[in-house]
Amino acid sequence: MHKSIMIYSTVDGQTLSICNKIKLLLEEAGEMVTLVSVTEAKSLPLTYFDKVLIGASIRYGKHRPELYEFIQANLSCLSSMKSAFFTVNVVARKPLKNTPDTNPYMRKFLQLSQWQPQLLGVFAGKIDYPKYRTMDRVMIRFIMWMTKGPTDITGTYEFTDWNKVDEFANDFIQLNSR
Repeated sequence: MHKSIMIYSTVDGQTLSICNKIKLLLEEAGEMVTLVSVTEAKSLPLTYFDKVLIGASIRYGKHRPELYEFIQANLSCLSSMKSAFFTVNVVARKPLKNTPDTNPYMRKFLQLSQWQPQLLGVFAGKIDYPKYRTMDRVMIRFIMWMTKGPTDITGTYEFTDWNKVDEFANDFIQLNSR
């Protein structure tokens, strides 16, 4: 039985939702999966696991600093494991920005991080205006207005392509045979 660790960095919870879906699919395929936040992962020995998957969201154009700190502190181990990374951002709702090669946040991540995972994924996120604090609601609405996205602050808009999440999970399972 393969042992995988899934590590997430999320602001509003969509990355965790995606991780939970992937975890379910991995477990159905017979893998043992440990799902933890990037903060919790700091205390776990990565050498216990066969594979690692890290998922991280974008807020205001950046991944959270803890993500880069974790990667830097564990670079040697991460680089020696079968590994995958995905980013979650609302820019990925656009067809020309929803692949690892075309998504600006994935490209930026790969430039800023010395870790080069074998599998990369990009998923569109979710906008949940009613859940946001006032300043976040105003800022995100402004960003959506500039990028021709939804601006009705009473709405929740999920852009995640769950079939694409399923495909990514299956690709991660296939890392066992590579």
